[in-house]
Formats: sequence, structure tokens, C-alpha cells
Amino acid sequence: MLFHPSPDAVYGFPNAKLIARVDSPYQRIEVWDTPQLGRLFTLDGRPMTSTGDEFIYHECMVHPAALAHPSPRAALVLGGGDGGAARQLLRHPSIERIVVAELDEEVVRLTREHLPQVQGGAFDDPRVELVIGDAAHCVAATATARFDLVVFDLTPPDSPAAGLYTPDFYAHLKRIMSPTAVLSVHLGSPYFHPRRIADLLDGLRTTFAVVRTMNTFVPLYGSLWMMATASDALDPAAIASETLAQRLEARQIDSLKHYAPALHAGLFSASSLARDKLSRFLKPLC
Repeated sequence: MLFHPSPDAVYGFPNAKLIARVDSPYQRIEVWDTPQLGRLFTLDGRPMTSTGDEFIYHECMVHPAALAHPSPRAALVLGGGDGGAARQLLRHPSIERIVVAELDEEVVRLTREHLPQVQGGAFDDPRVELVIGDAAHCVAATATARFDLVVFDLTPPDSPAAGLYTPDFYAHLKRIMSPTAVLSVHLGSPYFHPRRIADLLDGLRTTFAVVRTMNTFVPLYGSLWMMATASDALDPAAIASETLAQRLEARQIDSLKHYAPALHAGLFSASSLARDKLSRFLKPLC
């Protein structure tokens, strides 16, 4: 099994064993066993998550944003059919409602069957509402709800999710976000996808007042991986490690495998090389 993060790059797991495959109306879903990262699943040949390192991605996508909010009560996950983001959100005791809008019910079924530890029972929690359908339709149909956290746990923008990575959609999304809401989104690799990352950041900056980038190494993705938070009111990057430690203790979150207050500042600090790669494509800030 080989992955191509860009046309001239390749990495993979030559001894991977195919466990299951389904061609849904939307995509090809495959589940593999690997000696390095355990069981993983792919969509149209792209790596999505693995049991061996999913906590890196999901903890970074959820906790920096969730800890920036003093008391998040409602969260919206766009995509997230593997349940990993919902599982991390449920660690915050103030959470009363999580809506997971997943396009493909086969993603939910296959990951629940073959990678159950990723969702860890999250979809059985009464606070979690699983909505099967287009995320844009879900947002449009939401009239009165206000979400404190939004997690973009979607396939990349060169996929059926392309229409969700636009300023127009962000504007629709802000209609159902609380004034102090925080959004998190994964961006890609600064080595393989610098133009894509720059375009995504430019779109976020046209819509939100405070946009911050994060980066961490994700073994399954074969690279340093960038993410971002966006808000009109809160700045996760500005929170002191002491405050983060206090909030983790108050919320009784003590069993994380990757994210920690000591790591927080580093997550929001990009290397000069990564900044240089993005600077070629980013629009100047006014």
C-alpha cells in the first residue's frame, strides 16, 4: 500500500494486509492492517486515521480549541465519521451536545466495525447526534442552535468536500457559531501542500478575526502536518501553559497521549522552513 501526498512523492506500508473494502456512492473505503501503525482506513487511497497514531491528530484538532473556551457546551463536527473527534470532545464535562455530520454512512459502519477504539463508544453517548448527509445541508438546516466548537474533520479540499473550504461556507457557518466559538481545521503538509495551506489560511483570514496555525508530526501522513484554529474572539495560542494545566485539572482530563500544556506553545510555533514554504503563496495581511 503506497500513498502519494504529491505527484512526485511516495511512502507507504509494503506489508499492509487488506481487511475490508467497500465502494460507497461517494468513495472507495478500505481497511488495512499494518505492522507499524496497527489498523488504518483509507478513502480513495488516501490515509485517514490509524489505531496506532489517531490520538495525535484528534487531540490536536480538539483540545487546543476546547481549552481556549471557558465552558464549551455544544460542538459541531463536520465529517468525523470515525468518531475520534467526538470521543475527544466528550472528555470536556461541560459538553452537552455534539452533532457529527458525516456524508458517508459506510465510513461510520466500517470504522465502527474494524477500528472501534477510535470512537471508543462515542456514538453510543446520548450527547452525540450522528447526522448522515451533506455537511452543508446540515449547517443550512440548523436554525437556532449555536455551537461553541466546530471541528472540520473532512477530507481535503480536492475532494467532494471542496465546497466547504470557502469563505462563503465559513460565513454560513458563523451564523450558527456562538460569539466566542472556535473552529479547528486540518490544513496539510507544508512540504507537500504549501499552496493548498496558503489558500485555506487566506480563506479563513477573510472570515475570522483570529487565525492561528498549529503543526505536529503525524506518522500516518508521513510528514509534519499543519492545522489551524479560527475565531472572532478567542486566541488559543495566547493561553499560558499554567492556565491550560488548570483547565485540564478542573475538567479532570488526565489521560491524553499526545497533547499537553508543555507542548501547546510548540504546536503554535512553525519552523522558519515551514514559514518560508508558505510565504511564497500567502496573500499579504492588510
